[in-house]
Amino acid sequence: MSDTPPKTEDELAGTEQPFVSHLIELRDRLVRAMLAIGVAAIALSIYPGPGELYDLLAAPLVVHLPKGATLIATSVISPFMVPLKIMLMAAFLIALPVVLYQLWAFVAPGLYAHEKKLVLPLVVSSTLLFFIGVAFCYFFVFGQVFKFIQGFAPKSITAAPDIEAYLSFVLTMFLAFGLAFEVPVVVVVLARMGMVSVQKLKDFRGYFVVLAFVIAAVVTPPDVVSQLALAIPMCLLYEIGIWAAQIFIKHTQAPAEDASL
Repeated sequence: MSDTPPKTEDELAGTEQPFVSHLIELRDRLVRAMLAIGVAAIALSIYPGPGELYDLLAAPLVVHLPKGATLIATSVISPFMVPLKIMLMAAFLIALPVVLYQLWAFVAPGLYAHEKKLVLPLVVSSTLLFFIGVAFCYFFVFGQVFKFIQGFAPKSITAAPDIEAYLSFVLTMFLAFGLAFEVPVVVVVLARMGMVSVQKLKDFRGYFVVLAFVIAAVVTPPDVVSQLALAIPMCLLYEIGIWAAQIFIKHTQAPAEDASL
């Protein structure tokens, strides 16, 4: 009986090239995403310009300041750095569809057809919902919050907010409302992955209302308007998420296996 020679071939042989090709593709897509952000930043630096972008962002506050009052800069480099940060933030938001497309194009080849039906709508809807949340915060919430604060302030106090503090406040509020408007996406993902059933989501309604008001009380200024402006949309979006989850579960099921096999 002859002995079988030991297997000397590396079991991982041939896997290095696909791995390297994936890394190269990832690098190329990251470069394209960064180029999109860079092009948007260059365009914004030309028109309308970093200073004008900051003026636009500060408009909801400035309109409610006392006559003659302005924002101040307590740091030497703040007048340069703060508008630059706002320009980069705006460039990222403008280039976000390109960034998400590059992410989608990278992961799509590894997904099944029924998974693509789920992922692509979620990517698009989550982007739109985030933008809607930011726009809602800017056009409605800011005006009500600053009006309340300035109306509550004593007449002996002249408001002169610092531009860095204002930027920090704005980014916090944008992030809070942008993420809050992602509630339907979270609900759909939890239901589609089977972590929570639709019926349990319906039963959780009352608890979610309490949770929404607790979150609103923590992340928003201590005024009733901004808290209601965050909590009420979250509750409505939760209901939309339950409705959307039923549709997604129905249309993104994996194809059933052939029982005859």
